[in-house]
Amino acid sequence: MIEDVPGARPVVETRLAFEGKVWNVRSDRVDLGESGQVQRDYIHHTGAVGVMALNEAGEVFLVRQYRHPVRAETWEPPAGLLDLRDEPPVEAAARELFEEADLRAARWDTLVDFMTSPGGSSEGIRMFLARDLTAVPEAERFERHEEERDMEGRWVPLADILASIWAGTAQSPSLVVGALALDAALRSDGATLRPADAPWRRPPSLLD
Repeated sequence: MIEDVPGARPVVETRLAFEGKVWNVRSDRVDLGESGQVQRDYIHHTGAVGVMALNEAGEVFLVRQYRHPVRAETWEPPAGLLDLRDEPPVEAAARELFEEADLRAARWDTLVDFMTSPGGSSEGIRMFLARDLTAVPEAERFERHEEERDMEGRWVPLADILASIWAGTAQSPSLVVGALALDAALRSDGATLRPADAPWRRPPSLLD
């Protein structure tokens, strides 16, 4: 096995280059020792969670949501920001599953942790596997807003998701990573899964 090595290099100077609604952009001057000092501009992110909700038929619930930076409606698992201070990631995942998929799950496992773009963002994502699903009654469902208001939800066989990834027609990182991790978990009869509250070496968060 290999292991990422945590530890920050000295930051000589830091400034807030841009303050946004969801995340910020910071500009740091970093001391790399013999390699000198360099400037690094990056997105300072809260982190996020995503949910691969798997039913007994081997289907995963996905949503199709408009993503303006890529000018496309992308198929993704339910997901959301870790923007509530001290909220356990699995509770955030359960909240997103409730809000985006009208589902509750009785069984939760950690599928995989990943960093979306470590060269330019501090965003870390934890993907969960949710099983033993029940539908939220109509009267209790969350009222969606903005891009989520009209997003489509659909149960998709895992095999179809994988085929779409290999064909290049589904490219959302949470879907690609989540589907590959789910496939590995099923093929290993759950050997790759970790507890829902497993330790997570998260990158620095905007809320830290």
